[in-house]
Amino acid sequence: MSTDYILFIHGVSNRSKTEKPSYADGLFQDIEKRVEPPLTVEKIALYWGNVNLAAENKLEDALKASKAWDKLWFKDFRDKQLLQFVGDAALYLSRHVGSQVVAQLKQQAEQVLGTAASPKHKPGDRLHLVTHSWGTVILLDILFADRWEDEKIPGHKDVMLIRNALFGLGANPNQGITLASIHTMGSPIALFSLISVNGSSHDFQPQFNKLLENLYHRRSRELPWLNFIHSGDPVAWPLEKVMSGLVDGDAKYLDFKDQLTHEKFDFLIQPFSQTILALLNGGKAHGSYWSSKEVAQSIAQIIKTAAKPANS
Repeated sequence: MSTDYILFIHGVSNRSKTEKPSYADGLFQDIEKRVEPPLTVEKIALYWGNVNLAAENKLEDALKASKAWDKLWFKDFRDKQLLQFVGDAALYLSRHVGSQVVAQLKQQAEQVLGTAASPKHKPGDRLHLVTHSWGTVILLDILFADRWEDEKIPGHKDVMLIRNALFGLGANPNQGITLASIHTMGSPIALFSLISVNGSSHDFQPQFNKLLENLYHRRSRELPWLNFIHSGDPVAWPLEKVMSGLVDGDAKYLDFKDQLTHEKFDFLIQPFSQTILALLNGGKAHGSYWSSKEVAQSIAQIIKTAAKPANS
């Protein structure tokens, strides 16, 4: 029987001191109980937060040492949300830190899936990607961005090994595990589409289109992509029209949907949705996807559909 692997990659605000971080445990368990036998799901929770931690702590200490720090407003928002988000973005986009993140993620993924030369997964197994926040940008960058194709840059070899392990990409596109769905939560990738045009080295369009076309020919169905948005999450942006303008212009290969999520007590903050109070609640909204029953149910349904024959 085939296995559905669910690969998670976190965003900001996930800093773990353990070798096996638990950030995805609750969501995975909720998905697992909704996927009935004989289907089997297996978790792959990647972790990269420790790579940036030292540099981020150094910057944070310098900022807080300033005489102006205590006079600033919204210190918790600056420290816990804005600094981590912008800091992770700036550090990852650098060649040095970016290559360290790639190396760590490659090692973790290979422990479960193996390599293209020595795979641990079986023919017929499927891969589902679940990304949160900045993790969306990291994953799309690793899988599809042009900037890694220069053989002389740090990280090139690791990126190519990751791409070779995925069907439809790499030097042998007819080999590797088959991608069956993508799920993005609180994703800012719409903003980063601005650097994916006009020949930018961050452009992911050509490789992503190549993957979509190869997957369609193998699976005879569109690749589902659900983009979960909490209305109070300032990092999350709609992607449906953005992605249709960037890739799969004829809408042949990609089934993309923006899906709003809600929390039990959202109605309490709703009257203040356009005020600073809602923004200060944004951190809670940004992390809400990991415990959302709606998110778990939607991902589970996609997994069950992916296991069925096309057009059934």
